[in-house]
Amino acid sequence: MKTRLLYLSLSAVIAAFWAVGAFAQIHTETIEYKQGDTVLEGYLAYDSPSSARRPGVLIIHQWKGLTDYEKMRARMLAELGYVAFAADIYGKGIRPQTNEEAMAQVGTYYKDCQLFRSRALAALERLNKHNLVDTNRVAAIGYCFGGSGALELARSGARINGVVSFHGGLTTPNLEDAKNIKAKVLVLTGADDPNVPHDQVKTFEGEMANAKVDWQLIAYGGAVHSFTIPIAGNDPSTGSAYNEKADKRSWEAMKQFFAEIFK
Repeated sequence: MKTRLLYLSLSAVIAAFWAVGAFAQIHTETIEYKQGDTVLEGYLAYDSPSSARRPGVLIIHQWKGLTDYEKMRARMLAELGYVAFAADIYGKGIRPQTNEEAMAQVGTYYKDCQLFRSRALAALERLNKHNLVDTNRVAAIGYCFGGSGALELARSGARINGVVSFHGGLTTPNLEDAKNIKAKVLVLTGADDPNVPHDQVKTFEGEMANAKVDWQLIAYGGAVHSFTIPIAGNDPSTGSAYNEKADKRSWEAMKQFFAEIFK
C-alpha cells in the first residue's frame, strides 16, 4: 500500500513539474480497442479548438504500463499541435504495481517479439482511425520498455514517418528485420545507462547501417536509465535515475526531429 501511495503522489509531482499550462483546450479521453481478442485501453489527447488534420504521435509506455506519466506526455504533445495516443501494450486493467509484476509483463513481450509488434501495430491502427490525424504524418515514441517497442514497430515495417526511443533497449531477436524499416529513427540514450551498454549500442549502430536506415543516436553524458522519469529518483549509482538536463534536451531533440519528418 505504501508503494502504491508513493507512486501516486510522485505521479502528481511529475504532472506539476512538467506542466506548461492548464491544458484547458486539450480534449482527452480513454479509448478501448482490440488486438485480436484482447481488449486494450489507451488514452487520447488533442487540441480541441482546431478541426484541422494534424500529425499523430503514438506513445508506448514504460514497464509499469499506461500510467499518468504517459498521459502527461500525451497532453504535452497535444499542446504542441499533435494528436497523441498513449498505447496499452499489456491489456485493459493490467497495470503492474511492483517491479516484480512489471518484470513478468515485459518478459512476456521480450520473449514474443511478434506479439509486442502486434500490440504496437494495433495502437497505431487505432490512432490512424481518428478523423483529425493526417495518416501521412505519423510517428511513435516510447520510454524504456516503450522505447524498445517503438523500435520494434519500425522493424515490423509499419508505414510511419519516424520513431523516437527514450532510454529504450536496442536489442532485437533478428537484426535482419531492420531491412523492413521505412521510418527515420532517433535514439536518445543515457551514455552511462547500464541497461544499454556500449556493446549493445555498437550492435545497434551496425544493424542500422547495414539496413541503410536513416538513423541518429544521441547519448547524454552522465545520464543513466529512465532519465526522463522523475519517479526514478536522483541517485545515478542505482543505474536508473532522473536527469533534468537530459530530459529537457531529449524532448527538444524529439521536437526538432518531428519538425524534420513532418515538414
